[in-house]
Amino acid sequence: GKVFWFFFSKKNSTPPPPVDEYREYRGTWGWYASPPADVPSTVDGTPPVRTGGLYTACRGMIRDKPLRPAAIRESRVVHSVGNSGYIFGKTGTPTSTGINHPDRISYFYFSWLVSVMVRDLSSPSAVPPSSTPPAKPLLRALAGEALWPPPVWLMRQAGRYLPEFRAMRDKADFMTRCLTPDMAVELTLQPIRRYAMDGAILFSDILILPWALGQSLAFEEGRGPVLDPLRSAADLARLDPARVAEATEPVRETLRRLSRELPAATTLLGFAGSPFTVACYMVEGCGSREFGATREMALTDPELFGRLIALLTDSTAEMLIGQIDAGAEAVMLFDSWAGLLPPSQFRRHVIAPTRRIVERLRTARPGTRIIGFPRLAGVMAPAYARETGVDALACDTSADMAQIARMVPDTLVLQGNLDPFILKTGGETLRREARAIRDGLRGRPHVFNLGHGVMQDTPPEHVAALVEAVRDV
Repeated sequence: GKVFWFFFSKKNSTPPPPVDEYREYRGTWGWYASPPADVPSTVDGTPPVRTGGLYTACRGMIRDKPLRPAAIRESRVVHSVGNSGYIFGKTGTPTSTGINHPDRISYFYFSWLVSVMVRDLSSPSAVPPSSTPPAKPLLRALAGEALWPPPVWLMRQAGRYLPEFRAMRDKADFMTRCLTPDMAVELTLQPIRRYAMDGAILFSDILILPWALGQSLAFEEGRGPVLDPLRSAADLARLDPARVAEATEPVRETLRRLSRELPAATTLLGFAGSPFTVACYMVEGCGSREFGATREMALTDPELFGRLIALLTDSTAEMLIGQIDAGAEAVMLFDSWAGLLPPSQFRRHVIAPTRRIVERLRTARPGTRIIGFPRLAGVMAPAYARETGVDALACDTSADMAQIARMVPDTLVLQGNLDPFILKTGGETLRREARAIRDGLRGRPHVFNLGHGVMQDTPPEHVAALVEAVRDV
């Protein structure tokens, strides 16, 4: 091979150095120019250079017909320069072949390349529709693409820190706002208008599900959610999963309207509470730091607690399928209290139910991206990601993202994890910490977010500064 290459290749004395990162361009006739604004690149502003991009060039000549302007307008071609990336759309071609060096290609190889390219283009399945990455940055990241800068959205981005949110809060109680589509749509859109977030998460609450099942629910000022505690088999028997679809119809209507009103580049996120976290509120009857009654039931009456978890698992899956059908492009599972459990209980009440929900969604609505948030899971977080099958692992504030990245596959999307207190404080610390998280995960799929929700006394201008810091590359 080396002898052949010596005789049939033109040597280039100054080949460009290999770079271990992904680059995405629109293909041209043997040229790579600076990509347009809608195609992210790690080398924006690079002047046009002549390259050995002949596969791309010839595809353009045949698809666009000879002598037509060069750009391939409707497809993106990945041209990466790493030993495990893509060269001219072909996987596994190492940079050591010299194929991606300027003027370093033989006429024999050129002829072979044209014949292969013609064969590929003549095949009906050569370029399936799914091979074109979705245009929305957040969806692209959740599909496993390493974007630079990463997409950004924030948990609890629609919240009391916004004056327009507080004005809406004075008009109606929390449940009314959740179940009135006009209000829920407006509250969801408020942070999108201000900050152009890459994701818009449905304005709702994880406790809509137990309410829809038939459990009483109220939100009291200064106390939070209050429910009739579920402590017996009779309490469980009063819940009716057949009520959920009808009771949550206003939520689906909100999603339908949002899917029409959101900017074209913004991903619409649905969500639900994970079974264990929702069970905590249902059994306890209110918020708690330890959820002692819930954990005691799980240990002393595992049969009853198991039935509750099973009911919530099935109902959560069905509710999320309804959200997807109404327009949600990705969904997130919030397990805010997963960190209360020891490993054996964590596997039983957090990992196992989440895995069943993911399997149901994969079967019923293939292609939907799923984010899992096992808050305070600690060393169990990699097992959660591996065993549940979620597309993205949302990390809480306590997680060392660099350490997590070494413990999970490179294909797993990581989301997070700036401390909300740092966001509240603002200043140079905010910019420094945000960029440290962003830069530390460069080159792998990452969605920038917080490690928990935006705090209610966070100045809105700090959120604007955070978004600017993440996107300023």
